[in-house]
Formats: sequence, C-alpha cells, structure tokens
Amino acid sequence: MIQLRKANDRGHADHGWLDSWHTFSFADYHDPKHVQFSALRVINEDRVAPGEGFPTHPHRDMEIITYVLEGALEHQDSLGTGSVIRPGEVQRMSAGTGIRHSEFNHSQTEPVHFLQIWILPDRQGVQPGYEQKRIGLDGQLRLVASPDGRDGSVTIHQNARVYAARLNGSEVTHALAPGRRAWLQVARGTVQLNGTTLQAGDGAGIENEAALKLTADAAAEVLLFDLP
Repeated sequence: MIQLRKANDRGHADHGWLDSWHTFSFADYHDPKHVQFSALRVINEDRVAPGEGFPTHPHRDMEIITYVLEGALEHQDSLGTGSVIRPGEVQRMSAGTGIRHSEFNHSQTEPVHFLQIWILPDRQGVQPGYEQKRIGLDGQLRLVASPDGRDGSVTIHQNARVYAARLNGSEVTHALAPGRRAWLQVARGTVQLNGTTLQAGDGAGIENEAALKLTADAAAEVLLFDLP
C-alpha cells in the first residue's frame, strides 16, 4: 500500500527569512493524521535567506539528519563542533541527553535549501554526538544513515536506514523485509514509485510492499527511509 502525501498538503510557514514546509506536525502546525511515520518524526524542507538562520537552541533525545540540496549551511554546537554542510554531504547530530546548536546560511548572497529530518532514537539518554560525511550519488540508492555506520553512512541510534539517490533516466529497486515500512521523499524532479507518480516535495508512506521500484525519466533526487 502506498499512501501519498502531496507537497501542497504539507504544513507551511513563511517567516520572511525562512520558508518551511512540514511533512509532519511541527511547531505551530499540527495534523493528527500526520504526526509521524514509524520512527520518522520530522521532514522539514527549509529555505533560509542569505545571512539568516536559527540562533542557538536546545534538543534532546532525537537523531537529527541534515541534507543540503543547494547552498551551504553553517553549523555550531555545544560539543565544540563547527562545520559547513554542502550538497553531497550528510550530517547527523544525536541530541541524546542534551545538545545546543545553531544553523545559519553560510552565504551572505545566496539562499540555502535543505531538508532537516528527525528520527526518534531507539533509547533515550544516549551520549550526544556529531558526524558529517561526504556521499557519492551516482544513479543508485546510496546508504547515508544506518544503525551500524556501514558503507560509509553516518550512524544513528535507531533500526532505520536512510538512502539517497540522484536519478536521471535510471531505475533502482529496494526490497523491504517482512514487517518493515518505508517512506519516500522526493527532493526534486519527478519519479515513479511502483507506477505511482511523485513530484518534488511529495512523500509516500509505504506498507505491505515487498519490493519498491523507482524510475525517473529526467533528473530527480530522492530520500528513502527503511523503517521498523
């Protein structure tokens, strides 16, 4: 079963410096039908104006993944980490017992466009941590986050696996183990999921599907979450 979540049905907040679309309930946006999907709690598609950003704020007991699509995002946290995240990189921050961080557009002239993803951890009170890795996307599903950090992915405290792919006239498949669910989020372009068309900003909750087939006739980028 594939249940579509169309881009324009998401929650929306326009703060001037920040334009944000919420796939699931977040901040002032609450939809009891779309609070989370399995352990996937937040997918926010954010565009931040040049030189603007989120001042220092706290998080606890959450696995936070940042995936930049365009521009560059500057990160600072209470662990002493300072970095800039660009397209082709993935960042993981485990909030655990508590962490404070800020995120700002690294550019004074160009906007930054990124996805911020929250995944509920499998246990509370883990040691806060940070990880950032470069990923190579080449028309295949690339593992970018996993519980064991295999294949060069960042490590998350949850039995979930996050894949990314850039497709351009190509086809990829993914097998779902019995009892597993999946969420597909289209970052850009148009794709077909088992024959169902999704466009940029669309998502889909997937249950009771043993095999997923993704195709794109033109350039597209997707994130696929394999969830408990």
